[in-house]
Amino acid sequence: MSSLSFSTRDLPARDQHEAWRSWFYPVFDLAWSPGETLTSFEADITTWMMGGTTLSRVVAPPLHSIRNATHVRRNPTDHWVIAVGKVPSNILMEHEDLQVAAGTAFLLSLGDPVQSAREADDRLHLYLPRDRFTSLAPILDRAKGKLLQGGLGCLLSDYLHLLERSLPGLNDAEIARLPDAIEAMVAACIAPESRSSGDASAQIDFTRLDRVRQAVRRRLHSATLTPVSLGRDVGMSRSQLYRLLEGEGGVIRYIQRQRLRAIHAALSDPKDERPIAVVAESCGFYEPSTFSRTFRREFGVTPSDVRAAARAGLVLAQEPRPVMLAETMNLSECLRAF
Repeated sequence: MSSLSFSTRDLPARDQHEAWRSWFYPVFDLAWSPGETLTSFEADITTWMMGGTTLSRVVAPPLHSIRNATHVRRNPTDHWVIAVGKVPSNILMEHEDLQVAAGTAFLLSLGDPVQSAREADDRLHLYLPRDRFTSLAPILDRAKGKLLQGGLGCLLSDYLHLLERSLPGLNDAEIARLPDAIEAMVAACIAPESRSSGDASAQIDFTRLDRVRQAVRRRLHSATLTPVSLGRDVGMSRSQLYRLLEGEGGVIRYIQRQRLRAIHAALSDPKDERPIAVVAESCGFYEPSTFSRTFRREFGVTPSDVRAAARAGLVLAQEPRPVMLAETMNLSECLRAF
């Protein structure tokens, strides 16, 4: 899927603020102090239009965005917006201020006046038009102006990032099904009691699997990576985690296999001159004999054979292709349910 991009980086510094303001006007206006307009404003926005909904990623310096009553009258766009950024934000609405922590998703309606002040950020916005998502109107209008917190709120934040990573690889047929999938996922995360979460079960599991996969990769070399600590990292109970990874042979098996794959990659790199025992220990294998047996059972060759072949410029054994659900499941497969 292609995207639409706009950047101020190639413009003269004196024109960058106004160019960025023009991109968002008249939906939003932007305000700066006189001193700020004398500096450069290098910013980027990438937008994906997905058959009735839009996802955008904005990377920009500090700014103050404004959508007041005049903007609402002149540009009656009343989309809902789900946003999540990497830095805290201060959202000013008619009747309250919303302090948004980094990484927390929040929901707004462009049918209401709103202002946002934040530092430099990398932020995702999911725009949901009312005409396309009429079935969500009751739950989104109840939730607008609020933080989307808790486990399901975090899951929705993760889902936005997954969408961004997955969109370039989707074909036209999958893009056509995407709004229905997004609708089910948003409903399941914001108001799970309003409809069966089974409508979004594949995407929920997909998002949770990706969260587990990233957590394991971050802590692959930690001796304290256990099912218990992994559950804490990803915000899942022990039973949820085991159910999610049941098809992978269990939590311990999944962690072990990821560690073995990391070791195989290191031993296949001729530039990595660490002793095999050191490589194994760096990935949680502290008993050499146990490590050798486990490695050979997984790959059919010994660690020494893999290293010797790599140094000789030979391909002795390829790392096996992923066969577990957590390595093969993707958004495209989730969309087949719609």
